[in-house]
Amino acid sequence: MKRTKLFFMAIAMMAGFSLSAQVAINTDGSNPNSSAMLDVKSTDKGFLPPRMTSAQRDAISAPADGLIIFNTNSGYLNYYVGGHWYEISRTIVQYSVTNPGTGKTWMDRNLGASQVATSSTDAASYGDLYQWGRGADGHQSRTSGTTTTLSSTDNPGYSNFITTNSSPFDWRSPQNDNLWQGVSGINNPCPSGYRLPTSSDLDNERVTWNSNNASGAYSSPLKLSEAGFRDVVDGSLVDAGTHGRYWSSTVDGTNSKFLYFNGSNAVIQNGNRGYGYSVRCIKD
Repeated sequence: MKRTKLFFMAIAMMAGFSLSAQVAINTDGSNPNSSAMLDVKSTDKGFLPPRMTSAQRDAISAPADGLIIFNTNSGYLNYYVGGHWYEISRTIVQYSVTNPGTGKTWMDRNLGASQVATSSTDAASYGDLYQWGRGADGHQSRTSGTTTTLSSTDNPGYSNFITTNSSPFDWRSPQNDNLWQGVSGINNPCPSGYRLPTSSDLDNERVTWNSNNASGAYSSPLKLSEAGFRDVVDGSLVDAGTHGRYWSSTVDGTNSKFLYFNGSNAVIQNGNRGYGYSVRCIKD
């Protein structure tokens, strides 16, 4: 008798779903919102997407556009569209700061950082480390895996940091100079309305510092920290807490320009694009 009752209840539920084409999951008996196919309500529990490694994610057969998973390697939500996996940034767009000396508005923290720097060596302010020109595909995580296979496309389609010991020391072959130019840059990792700074943008900030070194970088309105970098040859983390390196969008031959500072100096330099450096976005 009990099984018969459950059977008819299941039939009734399926019939209801087929008529409304909507599902509500809740404890108060309310109907789903008219705009939603699935409406989940709770005041003490969250929505938990599938959790998997990058390798498990990449093994999904024929993923649909819009598919979402939580990547346990990078600690980011990933979504699939147009043949590639992308990451949903943790950066909060509304946090910004304006330098009265330059009149420019920037994000108040590095991409991937959980907070504004409280010191030049505040690890929570370091954030992610991007290879020049790559999007937010997971490689920027300080603990992402590595591969020696260079990419022949603008979007490698995986979250590994690409290493190389051959000139021109770029993750992409052939190189593409037009990946981070402006808000419409092909792989612009910044939030909407923000872009990678040019080398001039970074240098204009530098000359307003009260000292031309890491102390001046931190005491500036941007509160830049010594976040270190990842090495292009082996992907190792280097100089965290002693050096800061911040990418610009400006190309220089086969290299690209960046802002460098340590305890005694600050200067605009050029570097191989395969290195992983910090990114601080500027408002367009």
